[in-house]
Amino acid sequence: MAEEKKYKSPHNLILEGRKNLSVTGVTDIDSFDEETVVLYTEAGELSIKGMNLHMNRIDVDTGELSLEGDIYAFSYDDNPQGKGGFFSRLFR
Repeated sequence: MAEEKKYKSPHNLILEGRKNLSVTGVTDIDSFDEETVVLYTEAGELSIKGMNLHMNRIDVDTGELSLEGDIYAFSYDDNPQGKGGFFSRLFR
């Protein structure tokens, strides 16, 4: 049986009609543009893909993020490359 991971704070995704996405448990934002958002969450690195993505709200104290746009996909990477420094981003 798979072991369930314990997270420091709650991590939830709420997708409403593929237009509005609310995410909790966000620890950092790696990158953002109108087609891709990459976040670090309590559950791993989260990539969100879509068109015309706009960040409506970000609260770094509570780890809450709200996105709007045409959301096509989101996926987790349990083994991210790591945030690293300048050189790790340069050679990605």
